[in-house]
Amino acid sequence: MVRSLVGQCVRDLVERLVPDELWVLFRRVVPPTEVIRPQGGGRARAGDREVLAAILFVATSGCTWRQLPPVFGPAWSTVYRRCAQWSRERVWGRLHRVVLDELGARGELDWSRCAIDSVSVRAAKGGH
Repeated sequence: MVRSLVGQCVRDLVERLVPDELWVLFRRVVPPTEVIRPQGGGRARAGDREVLAAILFVATSGCTWRQLPPVFGPAWSTVYRRCAQWSRERVWGRLHRVVLDELGARGELDWSRCAIDSVSVRAAKGGH
């Protein structure tokens, strides 16, 4: 009984941090993974949704990777490695674009507060 209650709390936390709409968009940009274990055995690969929730928790809470609460399931080192892997594979930039496209298609973007400065965008030809 306690185990199922804890499991439900974890699922609720993951679904709050990674709502279904975000999960659908994320699955469009994350590369498929091949887990080939010809020798068999070993631990099952940590779920991408749980890892994404843990990454978002670290990013929004201000905790360090090592302070990641074990309630998420994957170890902090797994979460860190997957974040680094997704960074190398440019998942975050693609996700940003997909989210903007989705919001734009719904008419939910408000560009009246958009600001770009020279730190954000490189000035072509020295700004001339």
